[in-house]
Amino acid sequence: MKNEKNSSVSRRRAIGLLGLGVIAMQYPMNWYQVKSDRKNLKSKELHYLTIQEIGELIRTKEVSSVELTENMLERINTIDVELHSYITVLKVSALLRAGVLDEELKNGKYRGPLHGVPIAVKDLFYTRDVRTTGGTIVNDFVPDFDATVVSRLKEAGAVILGKLSMSEGAYVSHHPDFKVPKNPWDHRRFTGVSSSGSGVATAAGLCFGSLGTDTGGSIRFPSAANGIVGLKPTYGRVSRYGVMPLALSMDHVGPMTRSVADAATMFQIIAGSDPNDPECLNNPVPNITSKLDGNIKGVRIGFDSKYASENVEKQVKEATQSVLEVLTSLGAEIIEVQMPDVSQLVEAWVKIAGSEAVMIHSETYPSLLAEYGEGFRKVLEASSKLSEIELKNARKIRAEITAGYEQMLSTVDAFVCPTMWCPPGIYAEAEIPGDFRSIDPSPWTNEIFTKPANFSGSPSLTVPCGFTDEGIPLSVQFIGKKLSEEMICRIGYAYEQKTEWHKKHPDV
Repeated sequence: MKNEKNSSVSRRRAIGLLGLGVIAMQYPMNWYQVKSDRKNLKSKELHYLTIQEIGELIRTKEVSSVELTENMLERINTIDVELHSYITVLKVSALLRAGVLDEELKNGKYRGPLHGVPIAVKDLFYTRDVRTTGGTIVNDFVPDFDATVVSRLKEAGAVILGKLSMSEGAYVSHHPDFKVPKNPWDHRRFTGVSSSGSGVATAAGLCFGSLGTDTGGSIRFPSAANGIVGLKPTYGRVSRYGVMPLALSMDHVGPMTRSVADAATMFQIIAGSDPNDPECLNNPVPNITSKLDGNIKGVRIGFDSKYASENVEKQVKEATQSVLEVLTSLGAEIIEVQMPDVSQLVEAWVKIAGSEAVMIHSETYPSLLAEYGEGFRKVLEASSKLSEIELKNARKIRAEITAGYEQMLSTVDAFVCPTMWCPPGIYAEAEIPGDFRSIDPSPWTNEIFTKPANFSGSPSLTVPCGFTDEGIPLSVQFIGKKLSEEMICRIGYAYEQKTEWHKKHPDV
């Protein structure tokens, strides 16, 4: 896999750095000589709070970052043994960072709403001196710089707890060297890919928010499956410098949180121009959180009744209809619109994403073919055989769908549809553990709801919208014109405040 400029590290150095980490982690929890005041720490009241709530407790010194970080680390140590959401836990550096941030606050330096808040990132974001695997065979790569978004989180005062599990290469299947994360609502069920660890850790209260990436639904599927909020911003809104890619023409970076306001908060911090990413936009980043007042009177929201119901599971249809009723009660106007033909969407996406992945993995595929997991290996093998005519046709289909999609979006303020056509399914016994395609029913129908926004680069917000009869989360998507993150967050926030589904958490 191709390394970023100036980030090549020998295997010996990588292993050495990891060895130092292991040695340091053998020290007792209080080796950093910061004493925490346990009387203020009531874990049951803290770990499911939102970033805004816990950030205010830190700002007012009702709880310290060290206390909070200790609490998170203890939960990870206890709970993640079963959930497998983390690949790497940064116990020592997280506690040290928390201590520094507490001292800053004591001395009058306050960095903002993320000051001292424990956050985690998907394991394809470069983290200086911390191994970054991408869920792949490159399991001893240690970057010597942070991804732009990681730098921005740190500058904003976040405590980075660790690196989160993901499917191999940010595609579909998990590499056999890594344990497949478990859905905290029901361990038998689909967690969503590829940001599986981000979805699980955020839902289970093992961090207060996380970063994910989305090439075809990889922020939105895990958010939907685990009952949290996921924001896929406009293409180019957030830098991808220092982020291991899957398909550069469709890769997006975004936050995964337990509330819309938290997603907006993280988005405002990580978004913005970056000279190191040529695709990154220079548009000003709006102050979305200041506009979240619950007022969506007169907002025109498009809905395609056929698109949102054809081959869609009954409970999903009912939940979506309930969403429309809530939006109407809030004063929004539901407008019937028509989606473009998406019958060839998935096939075109698979070819485009696969062909770009082959180029990205050119240094390790096919030379290290046997080291790839079976699922991703099959993708690379099939994609390497595509003809130029096939790719040209796939790009043509993408252009046609994008044109129709953008035209539809231009007629309304936002568009609403399910995130998934069915609740997260139960994994079947499969040759490829954790393979998205191994669940019943077939997931490919789900993709018609997420992939159009990757083709077009339109922003999309996934929000919890209820539960099945079995207590499994359901989800809805709000999609907007490019650069309309403010609008979709306003709608999502208004819906969220009216329903409060986001306040339901798994019993872990």
